Amino acid sequence: MPIIVHFHGQAVWCVAVSKLSKGELKTAFALSSVVGLRMFGLFLIMPVFSAYALHMAGATPLLVGLAIGIYGFAQALLQIPVGMLSDVIGRHVTITLGLLVFAIGSVVAAMAHGIHGIIVGRVLQGMGAVSGASQALAADHSRDDNRGKVMGIIGVSIGFAFVLAIILGAPLAGVAGLTGLFGLTAVLALAAIGLLWLLVPLAVDHRGPASARPGPVLRMLATPQLMVLNVSIFMMHTMLTAAFVALPLMLLRDTGIALDQQWRLYLPVMLVSAVVMGGVLRRVTSVAGSMRLIVVCALGLGLALCGFSMAGTGHLLLWLSAMLFFSAFNLLEASLPSLVSRLAPTHMRGAALGAYATSQFFGAGVGGVMGGVMLQHISLPAVFAAAASLTLLWLPLLVWGRSRVVAAGAIATA
Repeated sequence: MPIIVHFHGQAVWCVAVSKLSKGELKTAFALSSVVGLRMFGLFLIMPVFSAYALHMAGATPLLVGLAIGIYGFAQALLQIPVGMLSDVIGRHVTITLGLLVFAIGSVVAAMAHGIHGIIVGRVLQGMGAVSGASQALAADHSRDDNRGKVMGIIGVSIGFAFVLAIILGAPLAGVAGLTGLFGLTAVLALAAIGLLWLLVPLAVDHRGPASARPGPVLRMLATPQLMVLNVSIFMMHTMLTAAFVALPLMLLRDTGIALDQQWRLYLPVMLVSAVVMGGVLRRVTSVAGSMRLIVVCALGLGLALCGFSMAGTGHLLLWLSAMLFFSAFNLLEASLPSLVSRLAPTHMRGAALGAYATSQFFGAGVGGVMGGVMLQHISLPAVFAAAASLTLLWLPLLVWGRSRVVAAGAIATA
């Protein structure tokens, strides 16, 4: 019987790992080390950035939100080109170049003396847009029926990276400040390059330049099923990033939870969501079931954000909202990328996952700016309320697109 463990950003199918081939298993664990190192560095600033950055020279709530979100804008602009590039010159070279740019941006941010320097560094970090290429590399090394397992193993590394970052981010920032966190991020990116070439095999099923022609790629992305999935990842990451603009400040100001103690909320909430995910994901095996789940989770995110906006000093509503928010978010992160991989043509998978990552990071950019605007001009609760209002746009799209995604899934598996 499948055992499903879930962490932030990925669902982890620990399902009969022995059924993976030796090559698939080796690649999965090797690539999980590369991805995990990069994501650990990226997650480190999430629980502390808004609280620390507000005290930097030139900082305003709007610029703090921009500093958080501009990474996403830079990623969004480059994910499709980088995904297409990886289809042409190979995944390893593309990922290496992206990690080098990411490391340079981390150094720039570490050396910054004000919020404007941080923004420049975050732009450079975002230009290291390798998410789509990394997912495509994992797909290159796995058979269709084992792809979920390979992605799941990689998801374990992302999950542990998130949990460790939430626990260690504030204590490390207390010792070394944001400078130390960004410096550590640069070191981890360089270490990831070494692991990539030492441990991850080169893809043997490499597609030629014809797979990346703009015309076929644009026609693929214009299909209703991929449009629905890409808009969905945009919406949920807009909500997530906006929430993290305000959540550390709310915990500090309204509930009195110090920065170095906020992991006490995040860690048990994530563990509870893991149990919830295990009970839900094992019962969702079809495209139709996944789409039903996505509709329910979109509604759950909106309700949880409404709960955050009304929590005030109440700990019970805060905890219930956090459990609902992360459970719904993690279920969506588990469902959406597997659907994109299933519905995209094999020879354009890199471009499809690049487009998916573009939507994800563009949402992060919009969420950061939206959160900064709401925080500067209205209030902390307004950040959550504005993010929750996106559900009113998202749900009608899901209702419209649900049958189209299911039909496309039936064709893909025929």
